[in-house]
Amino acid sequence: MVVVNWNRCALLRACLRSLMAQDTSRDVEIVVVDNGSVDGSAMMVDAEFRDDGRFPVRLIRNGENRGFCAANNQAFAGSRSEFVALLNNDAEAEAGWLSGLLEAFEGRPDVGMAASRVLVYEDPKRIDKAGHLMYLDGQNRGRGSGALDSGQYDRVEEVLWPDGCAAMYRRAMLDEIGGFDEDFFAYADDAELGLRARIAGWTCLYMPAAVVRHRRGETLGLRSLRRVELIERNRVLLATKLFPWSLLWLNCAFYFMRLAAGLLAALRGRGEVGRFQGMGRWRVAMALLRGDLQAIPMLPAMLRKRSRMRSIRKLSPRAVRQLLWRHRITLAEISEQAV
Repeated sequence: MVVVNWNRCALLRACLRSLMAQDTSRDVEIVVVDNGSVDGSAMMVDAEFRDDGRFPVRLIRNGENRGFCAANNQAFAGSRSEFVALLNNDAEAEAGWLSGLLEAFEGRPDVGMAASRVLVYEDPKRIDKAGHLMYLDGQNRGRGSGALDSGQYDRVEEVLWPDGCAAMYRRAMLDEIGGFDEDFFAYADDAELGLRARIAGWTCLYMPAAVVRHRRGETLGLRSLRRVELIERNRVLLATKLFPWSLLWLNCAFYFMRLAAGLLAALRGRGEVGRFQGMGRWRVAMALLRGDLQAIPMLPAMLRKRSRMRSIRKLSPRAVRQLLWRHRITLAEISEQAV
């Protein structure tokens, strides 16, 4: 199990306590990757979990914030376990979480990923994510995000990919396709890894008994303009790297349709932009533009990575289009959601 941390000592403690309470007889190692925290997080792990926990804990200390992607890849490289689970430091797992995810892989060699039922920490009657959906410009959203949990997500089923907040990956899949793309740093990294895995022929199951509660937006904050920049930049990078050309040529059209729908929703106080008032909405627009501009010099690298996808590709461009269409989020849904 991997937990990446940056300056969230109290949240990390609660997260690790939930992992120590996992109901499993399997051999488990917890790897904490601390990204240069200055709040005593690493010292807390040493003092409270290295020797006294139920499962062994290994601490990797980075001298700087290397980002979510690089930190997880460090943990992947240092472990040879058959399955690797990720849990955000701002999430807490129920006791059956780990065993619930492991069930996804039993007798299913095609399953490379397992998705959790992620609930809103402050209101656990609401869904945060039950797997992922994608809009056709490359923006991804949690399936069911914000909805009341009334049993609509109670069955095991295929989803597009898991949210990196609480996921499990098969080692054989990671060995074949590689880990997270470190150019993404943070945000949409799980979408890129998940879609890359789907293109390589792996599938993902949603496991409703694997439950975590997630405090949303704790890394940078829900109103962080840097968060907006990264999400927009990485949307462009993901589409450039992985989308079929037939969708990529239409990317700008889908993007401007989403912007227009989002603006209309914001005028009613709804959606992501609805969180911002007055000049805040102008600042969001500027953050989106900065994200697009930041993506431009990275496009040649994404195109080179796109060409290297041939070595692992199993799905045809048509099959990828069908996959994204089957697991799409509608324009109305994505413009109204605030995640």
